[in-house]
Amino acid sequence: MVRKEIIAMILAGGQGSRLGVLTKKIAKPAVMYGGKYRIIDFTLSNCVNSGIDTVGVLTQYQPLKLNSHIGIGKPWDLDRLNGGVTILSPYVKGETGEWYKGTANAVYQNIDFVDKLSPRYILILSGDHVYKMNYSKMLDFHKKNNAEATISVINVPYEEASRYGIMNVDGYGKIYKFEEKPKNPKSTLASMGVYIFTWEVLKDYLAKDDKDAESEHDFGKDIIPAMLKDGRNLWAYSFEGYWKDVGTIQAYWESNMELVKRVPEFNLYDQAWKIYSPNPAMPPHYVGHEGNVKTSVIAEGCMIYGSVRRSVIFPGVIIEDGALIEDSIIMANSRIGKGAYISHTIVGENVRVGNNVIIGIGEAVVNEYKPAIYNSGITVIGDDADIPDNVTIGKNVMVDMGASYKDFYCLDVPSGRNVFKDGVYE
Repeated sequence: MVRKEIIAMILAGGQGSRLGVLTKKIAKPAVMYGGKYRIIDFTLSNCVNSGIDTVGVLTQYQPLKLNSHIGIGKPWDLDRLNGGVTILSPYVKGETGEWYKGTANAVYQNIDFVDKLSPRYILILSGDHVYKMNYSKMLDFHKKNNAEATISVINVPYEEASRYGIMNVDGYGKIYKFEEKPKNPKSTLASMGVYIFTWEVLKDYLAKDDKDAESEHDFGKDIIPAMLKDGRNLWAYSFEGYWKDVGTIQAYWESNMELVKRVPEFNLYDQAWKIYSPNPAMPPHYVGHEGNVKTSVIAEGCMIYGSVRRSVIFPGVIIEDGALIEDSIIMANSRIGKGAYISHTIVGENVRVGNNVIIGIGEAVVNEYKPAIYNSGITVIGDDADIPDNVTIGKNVMVDMGASYKDFYCLDVPSGRNVFKDGVYE
């Protein structure tokens, strides 16, 4: 095995519970995004575009679809004998197994994997953010400052700073204080969850942290504060550009809707920084005689006989005659029936929407079951749902994965209500 200067470890085990039914059976990094991608495609593409050819992906929650998507890493040119991509799931040690107890513990449990590659530096990444970033420039910054840890930061509005880990820096960018989601932030430099560590230094802190019974084994809450307490050399690397944590229904919907602009801030058409993903090998999309598409992203394999406005349509979707889709996201292989109207809705994969169904109208009543998740006026339909003909569904409604005609208690589902598969609350 050839020694690597730097390797990447992508933290991809999170559930992303704030995405509700979209992550009921898949990890957040596996959620579809932007008409043809899954969220983790952006982090993997950033790695290969930055010249990093050795990547470990740490999975835990519902990893089946994520593992299948990554495969042997071929779309990202990571199917290599020396390096490439490796899926790292929790495993049995001795007589018992152990789940990852936190972001830092996930890397600690894979120390043998890192040591085998013997890198000088290690790049820690979140697999559930959407952005384009050249990590090689960040590594140059790390080496220039002889840093032991470098944390990528982005300037956020003051009113949003309390949602993030905040870095306080001196006039040169050296970090002297870290605050985790402070009520009264003293800075607006938010951590992006992108870290470069000098491996030998991090390795010691991971080992100490594992022995600390009071620790949450988290980079932001434990490792970074411990290094600052010890007076280690930590620097903030300023990032300017599009970066978004699409971790809520509203943020996910807004980020997708931003892509339908003429020249979106987050430009997926940049030939100098391509985003790679497995190719679904579908035919070109087709728009029928009565079909009409305006200001939308339409992927391959779609057949459009109705109308689409300001929406993102994933591969293999069929939109029948007379249907109208507005301000919505329709995921792969779903079928929208004749005369249907869908507004401000996220439709999951392999969903069938019946004829003359209306979704996303009425008052924006907050969801009665999970008000913290479904509260922005957006209705969400889970994968594999089958919505009967002539049903009307309001705003902030959740339709469960796999729900069928027998789960609809009436033809009018008011705003803020839910349709559970087999009537079971989970």
